[in-house]
Amino acid sequence: MTAEYGFEFFALLVAFGINAVIPGADFAMVLRQSIAHGRRTALFTSAGIATAILVHGTYTILGLGLLISQSLMAFTIVKIVGAAYLIWLAVSALRDDPPREPEIADALTRPDMHWGAAFTLGFLTNLLNPKAVLFFVALFTTLVSAATPATIKAGYVVTMSIELFVWFALVSIFFALPRVRAGFFRLGRWFNRVTGLTFIALAVRVAIARPN
Repeated sequence: MTAEYGFEFFALLVAFGINAVIPGADFAMVLRQSIAHGRRTALFTSAGIATAILVHGTYTILGLGLLISQSLMAFTIVKIVGAAYLIWLAVSALRDDPPREPEIADALTRPDMHWGAAFTLGFLTNLLNPKAVLFFVALFTTLVSAATPATIKAGYVVTMSIELFVWFALVSIFFALPRVRAGFFRLGRWFNRVTGLTFIALAVRVAIARPN
């Protein structure tokens, strides 16, 4: 990797890393999965989120992300779908039974949600976020040269996906610790109410997002 690509690579990882640690829909989802279902389920959800980054990166490299961000109709469709999905997550959280402390031991050894369902939940949470479209377009437009080969750009995207998975894996492990989970269990139904309202707030943010 040349010095030019090395600078791009470093700048991308730093900018992407800063954005990753800012709480949003992905963080709220991983936190909820960690508390309600345990470490393994949260890790599969984190893997789904990281995989969605590969999709965002692919269409950005192909130029489709720019088209979506500049098309009012396309961006509006993405917003509606994304907001509707977050509302569905909110309703599901509000209707769920509160996590119970006796489930700690079982959840740490086996997930009570199928790995495929957990993966899909994380994948769709990130994929249907229109802010991710804008972020990737802005990131690649400002930090990556148009002359950079597609193979190099693909390497950037894969590394960003791995970076995101590592971050959310750490989040999953921390919030799945028995003492941490026990603190949330004491909230009872308020845990579901708070997470449900959080998803509603995020849905509103998505609904009012603008392409520029």
